[in-house]
Amino acid sequence: MNDLAGKHIVLGLTGGIACYKAAELCRALVKEGATVQVVMTEAAAQFITPVTMQALSNRPVYTSQWDGREANNMAHINLSREADAILIAPCSADFMAKLLHGGADELLSLMCLARPMDKVPLLIAPAMNREMWAHPATRRNVAQLQADGCTVFEVGSGEQACGETGDGRMLEAQELIQDVVAFFQPKVLSSQHVLITAGPTYEAIDPVRGITNLSSGKMGFAIARAAQEAGAEVTLVAGPVALSTPRGVRRVDVKSASNMLAACVEYARAASIFVAAAAVADWRPAAPAEHKLKKDGSGRTPALEFVENPDILATLAQSPRAQSGDLYCVGFAAESQDLLDNATAKRIRKGVPLLVGNIGPATFGQDDNALLLVDTTGATEIPRNSKLALARQLVAEIARRIEH
Repeated sequence: MNDLAGKHIVLGLTGGIACYKAAELCRALVKEGATVQVVMTEAAAQFITPVTMQALSNRPVYTSQWDGREANNMAHINLSREADAILIAPCSADFMAKLLHGGADELLSLMCLARPMDKVPLLIAPAMNREMWAHPATRRNVAQLQADGCTVFEVGSGEQACGETGDGRMLEAQELIQDVVAFFQPKVLSSQHVLITAGPTYEAIDPVRGITNLSSGKMGFAIARAAQEAGAEVTLVAGPVALSTPRGVRRVDVKSASNMLAACVEYARAASIFVAAAAVADWRPAAPAEHKLKKDGSGRTPALEFVENPDILATLAQSPRAQSGDLYCVGFAAESQDLLDNATAKRIRKGVPLLVGNIGPATFGQDDNALLLVDTTGATEIPRNSKLALARQLVAEIARRIEH
């Protein structure tokens, strides 16, 4: 999926050691389908060559306002008018100050000043020493740039080229790609707080064994990313999975169904939308053994007694906030057969306005899926696609429903 297909990005580089990351960023932008025009300051060319950036972008690099390739000698006008966005990465402390005051003494700053502000957004990826980032002057500059309509991305934290450790590193290329992709997504859930569950639960039999299922959590994590892209504040309650947390999402790790219920009840107090995408175990051992159960050679199996786990979706759907309309609940049904009948029955039984059905064995662990949306009016199929693409469609459907 090329999330930036059709987008033309002007990638500006300013002076700083983080310029080495701009090479990977440029390549990643192109891989996502964008065309990239690189513009470099004289200081940036001290850290990485224009030849390198030309090879990665497949376009001539601009370094001077007086570039003779422009017939009208107005590179600052021509380049800015072609762009869907200008991304400055890395953006030094000096260049941020220049942008703030409208400085325009070389091509990149002149182009930023001359851009049509209502059509060409300015995205900034800061990169500097931790003391420079924490300095009151930089903090004021960041706040004013944001007030002027610029999007200032977060900085990373860790070891810096100077040998110090702290905030101020430019984000890694894949982090910036996610931020740029998210920037272009419609903000259909702005002002919403979305609570999402994802992955399996684990119910202990003894200290080393337990009952779980094949859910990878990928669908729930994709929904969390899509909701964050759509402008929502997102809390993700995750069972035991090996997945990276989507950018900008608050993650709460849990293990059992009881753990998940407690977390959901707590975070649902501030949520406006609840999406129960986790594959929660229906039962758990009534009395987990204190020590590992061992074979004794008799051929007899341990006598395990099970009790039913709490119903997380039904609990939240029947809560006062859900009943009053302050919490919109969406359920998931992972079935192995008779998807429409089972999903329809589950929606009614749980008392939710929207139930999302899928065939579990066909999607667990996979990167793609197919969904069936079931509500009071009937059922709608969403054809097989990547889980992120489906998550974005689902988010759009939820947004449409809560507007009415």
